[in-house]
Amino acid sequence: MRTIGCFLLTAIGLAAIAAPAMAQDSVADFYKGNRVTILVGFTAGGSSSLYAQSLSRHMGRHLPGNPEFVVQNMPGAGGLVVANHVYNNAARDGTVFAITGRTAAIEPLLGNKNAKFDAQKFHWIGTANVEYTTCVSWYTAPVKTLQEAMQKELIVGGSGSDATEVVFPKAANKLTGTKFKIVTGYHGSTEINLAMERGEVQGFCGIGWTFLKLRKADWLRDKKVNILFQLAMRKHPDLPDVPLIIDRAKTPDDRKIFEFLFAPQEMGRPFFTPPGVSAERVQALRTAFEKTLKDPEYLADAAKLGVEVQHVGGEAIHALLARVYGSPPELIERAKAVAR
Repeated sequence: MRTIGCFLLTAIGLAAIAAPAMAQDSVADFYKGNRVTILVGFTAGGSSSLYAQSLSRHMGRHLPGNPEFVVQNMPGAGGLVVANHVYNNAARDGTVFAITGRTAAIEPLLGNKNAKFDAQKFHWIGTANVEYTTCVSWYTAPVKTLQEAMQKELIVGGSGSDATEVVFPKAANKLTGTKFKIVTGYHGSTEINLAMERGEVQGFCGIGWTFLKLRKADWLRDKKVNILFQLAMRKHPDLPDVPLIIDRAKTPDDRKIFEFLFAPQEMGRPFFTPPGVSAERVQALRTAFEKTLKDPEYLADAAKLGVEVQHVGGEAIHALLARVYGSPPELIERAKAVAR
């Protein structure tokens, strides 16, 4: 009996050791010779597209089976078009994942009928960076400070009504008294930046500090933009003298609305798969994603493109969304009114 017992324990132990290896082999067999598509919710040339492009050049080395990666842009509605597609139409086998705007995940919670997905059912792979968003005006604009934005109209550009650069200035108008006029219809940040340079709009209330610092350093050097304020819960270390709009909230309850709307900022540049992808492939994608973001070759490539890298895992994004979606109903209702 003792011999049989020892044999069984040994067999169980070997099976436990072999199981992860078998899962790894299964993932490798699936991806070998396959193609993985990274969908981008914005036009080419913007930060989201650059993160996807750099990832596509390096992630194949870290995913079992070493598949080919391609990038496809699917712009529209501030990133909701790609989120809807991934949730409702994309293959659920781990060959498709996407990046969209960081506020898209809370649009269903805000009652946006164009958001046809449950953000908590996506498999979040992780984020490539934590963003600090700023609101800027062009140097020719009549508004050059936050105080002046409280007194004079500033025309700012946006994509869809649900995009970061539209929701945030709306919230600032209602919760602090700024006077932003928002013009929508631009496909993404690339087009908004061009519109600002051409004089079609006077500002952009959704531009990342990292983007400005690394990719528009000439704007800063030549004083082409005025940084009016930061749209975040804490200041970026580089910008100690630039005010936080949240500190101008009229009441403690208004501040809570800002905190709710700014929570997705921690998602930065989020990548996600459709629901229904097997746990083994989701884990393989998460592991490959993390390894890629720590790969010296990838980091060198990212530096050339002018994008900053700071990995946050998919589990942390799920936890963040669980916290946001668990907010008190009365807070959510107020946030809906402010964002629309």
